[in-house]
Amino acid sequence: MTEDLTSDIDPDGLREAELMQARAMLARLVGRTIVDLRVEETRIALATDDGVTYYFYGFMGEDVPE
Repeated sequence: MTEDLTSDIDPDGLREAELMQARAMLARLVGRTIVDLRVEETRIALATDDGVTYYFYGFMGEDVPE
């Protein structure tokens, strides 16, 4: 017997968690220089001048202050 877990997934909760993670990663980029940015099929890869590559998955959009 297999259990259907799809009813336990909260899409809004997943989007909010992804947004929070993306904001935290972007905060770590303050003061860094972006040397490469690639939009790939399933993610965005952003490389900085210190050799670190950050990957963003899933969240696409913007948050505009009121």
